[in-house]
Amino acid sequence: MLSRSARPWFSGKRRFADLTEKEILALAISSEEEDGRIYQTYAATLKAEYPGTAAVFEGMAAEENEHRRRLIDIYRRRFGDLILPIRREHVADFYSRKPVWLVENLSLERIREEAADMERAANEFYHLAAGRTSDAETRRLLGDLAEAEAGHQQTADTLADRYLGADERSEEDHVARRQFILTWVQPGLAGLMDGSVSTLAPIFATAFATQNPWTTFLVGLSASIGAGISMGFTEAVHDDGKLSGRGAPWKRGLASGVMTALGGLGHALPYLIPHFWLATSIALAVVFVELWAIVWIQNHYMETPFWRATVQVVLGGLLVLAVGILIGGGA
Repeated sequence: MLSRSARPWFSGKRRFADLTEKEILALAISSEEEDGRIYQTYAATLKAEYPGTAAVFEGMAAEENEHRRRLIDIYRRRFGDLILPIRREHVADFYSRKPVWLVENLSLERIREEAADMERAANEFYHLAAGRTSDAETRRLLGDLAEAEAGHQQTADTLADRYLGADERSEEDHVARRQFILTWVQPGLAGLMDGSVSTLAPIFATAFATQNPWTTFLVGLSASIGAGISMGFTEAVHDDGKLSGRGAPWKRGLASGVMTALGGLGHALPYLIPHFWLATSIALAVVFVELWAIVWIQNHYMETPFWRATVQVVLGGLLVLAVGILIGGGA
């Protein structure tokens, strides 16, 4: 049975269409204040590495602050000095903002996209709200807010042209891509290589020695998870990322650990099939896909020449596979 606080009709939220003009204006003021703080947070977070983009967000925060002042002036003229304490979370069908702390985990381009989505969502919502009301003054107010949000998008483009020339944007994008590779791709690739190649010998040695799919699966499962935990902790504790610039240890450890486990599980899971030769055939096919996936990642992200990556990964993996089969088959 739902408690009183869990029942939707006791949530305390109201629909946007039920708000008065006074409440709509107060809501617009609090929304502009929140958006301004979000842009200031983006600017502070990006300033050290991406000063051009940080300047764009500082300019957008200033624009939001100017709109907030204009809205407050209108509110005071119509309703007095006491502004109602209404915020987005008080309105059931009002657009919401993502937690600002997520910016620490977003790429540069994703942050830019989030900012564009913020302005677009506000613009679309105000247009929709204006079309739902029959009160002329409220319709005009919502239309003005929609135009203001559309103006914010134009302001963002203008500020980007002012602070982000082609060369500077290209440089920031290059830095962002490099950081993504150092933090996620490189440790993830190391984990995938370790998980895919190092587990080949024990898994296939067990398979050919016992010809028991379930036993092979258990060995593969334990080897994959154990290797994932080991690689994850090793990556996380050996470098805090402050001097190397490789990013947060937990991110690198997560990427390395998860990809290590997945690399081993890829050719262990087929042994859940009770028919040994069918399971082995599928496992060998998975190994083929894994090795070529590693080659592609090395070539695409690490810029390793294709044939060098092929020799290093495919040939090395096949040698480890052969060792496991030979040892297991001779048992």
